[in-house]
Amino acid sequence: MDLAELGAFLKSRRDRIRPQQVGLPAGPRRRVPGLRRDEVAQLAGASVDYYTELERGRGAQPSEQMLASLARALRLSLDERNHLYHLAERPLPPSGNSAAHVHPGMLDLLDRLAGTPACVITDLHVTLVQNPPAVALLGPPPSASGVRASFVHRWFTDPDSRAIYPPEDHRRHAENFVADLRAAVARRGSRDQEANAMVTDLLRRSPEFAELWDRHDVAVRRMDTKRIVHPSLGLIHVNCLNLLSEDGRQRLLWFSPVPGTDAVEKLELLSVLGTQDLTPDPQ
Repeated sequence: MDLAELGAFLKSRRDRIRPQQVGLPAGPRRRVPGLRRDEVAQLAGASVDYYTELERGRGAQPSEQMLASLARALRLSLDERNHLYHLAERPLPPSGNSAAHVHPGMLDLLDRLAGTPACVITDLHVTLVQNPPAVALLGPPPSASGVRASFVHRWFTDPDSRAIYPPEDHRRHAENFVADLRAAVARRGSRDQEANAMVTDLLRRSPEFAELWDRHDVAVRRMDTKRIVHPSLGLIHVNCLNLLSEDGRQRLLWFSPVPGTDAVEKLELLSVLGTQDLTPDPQ
């Protein structure tokens, strides 16, 4: 692995990004036209010391997850992302993996939705990136990999994952998830190993999924009204809207309050309080 070349490439990409492009204030007294090292580290979820060592051509080989985070922080194109992985001698992640490349245009839109819960997911419902309001509303994505990173997979294999919706809504969501997944599997083609592995595992583990899969219902999810159970604020009525990528492999989701409900106040409160736990202490 050529650490020096990797560091030089990271620095060259950092220098070209302006703070406004990633939702950071430009400030009147910046010494560099691009991002500072500490800003890249913050955006990628890394320590400043770790990122500094990478740019200096030192340190350990970065993980695939860290490379994905750096690619998103630096708004790399797909070719640039692939080049970064090659320099680090890491295999390119599958398109539906949690380390998959997110189109810079979607990241730009995500940044512009600063006060609105929003995230980018794959067509297999793997969360790729969330903004802070989405983390506050939905919680952080799991650290799982493979099929277990998919919310649809967890929906049918982990009962705790359903706590985000009221029990009386579970059947409707299950039907929608399966219909959406069937459309995604067909769009990917019969040779797609990732989608096939997920369906095979769900058929084996979940009788409910098998029953719904046999119905052959198909419906791409573009808009839905949901009731989300927040641990501190209770029931929040939201409209969930989707913007699909050209190939349908990724979608930008954002959540807006349903008119006539108290969701406006609750989402505003959530944006102020962030991820603080407001649940009363039983003691």
